[in-house]
Amino acid sequence: MLIVQKYGGTSVGNLERIEEVAKRVVEAKWAGHDLVVVVSAMSGVTNSLIEQAEYFSKSPNAQDMDLLLSSGERITSALLSIALNAKGYKALAFSGRKAGILTDSIFTKARIEEINAQAIKEELKKDVIVVVAGFQGVDRQGVVTTLGRGGSDLSAVALAGALSADLCEIYTDVDGVYTTDPRIEPRAKKLDKISYDEMLELASLGAKVLQNRSVELAKKLNVQIITRSSFNKNQGTLITKEEAMEQALVSGIALDKNQARITLRQIKDEPGIAAEIFSALADQNINVDMIIQNVGIDGATNLGFTVPENELDLAKDTMKKVLKDIIIESDKEIAKVSIVGVGMKSHSGVASKAFKTLAKEGINIGMISTSEIKISMIVQEKYAELAVRALHEAYRLDQ
Repeated sequence: MLIVQKYGGTSVGNLERIEEVAKRVVEAKWAGHDLVVVVSAMSGVTNSLIEQAEYFSKSPNAQDMDLLLSSGERITSALLSIALNAKGYKALAFSGRKAGILTDSIFTKARIEEINAQAIKEELKKDVIVVVAGFQGVDRQGVVTTLGRGGSDLSAVALAGALSADLCEIYTDVDGVYTTDPRIEPRAKKLDKISYDEMLELASLGAKVLQNRSVELAKKLNVQIITRSSFNKNQGTLITKEEAMEQALVSGIALDKNQARITLRQIKDEPGIAAEIFSALADQNINVDMIIQNVGIDGATNLGFTVPENELDLAKDTMKKVLKDIIIESDKEIAKVSIVGVGMKSHSGVASKAFKTLAKEGINIGMISTSEIKISMIVQEKYAELAVRALHEAYRLDQ
């Protein structure tokens, strides 16, 4: 059985943790599995490298940043390989380049275009444990790129797909996927299974267990994922096809505090304006989420949308260049609360229960966005955790 294992930053947070990971890898090898192990940088290393870069510049060259930040994962992969060899097991550390991960040239958030896993396959034939530095690849010019925050998840899933692995295990500091963040709602329950679509929504809506792009790729490549803790032996959560599961009405509540709202006042209400606005934002690789436009009056309208809080300043600067002499308002004190469940497709009343629940708590909803399996609402950040707890209780997710 070929297994791709991925260990996050807290799992390899120091030398003692890397030693524990090596023991877990050895256990899997003893069980007769072929192994590719993908690792993140040790806890705090990436943030430390960013701080060092910002000592010189608050806006460093993105290509230089990718070269800098990719070093954290390479250090971890080399240390884990050394630890495994010291235990008498053949292991070899690979950079993203050596692993054959080819990306586009959008530095700091590159997308994987293809993987040539031949070098990994050759080592697996020799019974070598291949330890890959996650989060990174190279573009077609051979320049080092990184895949964005959480990119090691993406590395693991992509390699699992390229190698036709039987399973992709994602090890973190939590036991699996919960109905909501247990730090906000202590009665949150761990899910045994969840569908790709539900996990994708939860990941993109603020749940920190998996990077959303990795879930999207897992669904595309039909890679079965188990996410579990590297700190215990508890059973994790299987992320798999929807049809293999019973459909829960609501599976989870997600919270994303990294949100900011921009409102454009009195823009021209005419064809092409929205296209111009959102094309400019797309050119800056700014991820726009929820959008609301009011009905035009006297040839003018208001347009509101949300962006990640850390991209707010760039979004505002972009709007100032596109729309001259326009009133731009922004609000960082917001959060997005979302309800997710495949059962919504075949049940009515889910939205009305959510709105009634928040109204009962005196929480005003600023924006609403829906899909077949999710309802997202923008609320004031100070009420966000109260909203999560109230909705968790309303849908009886603790049961």
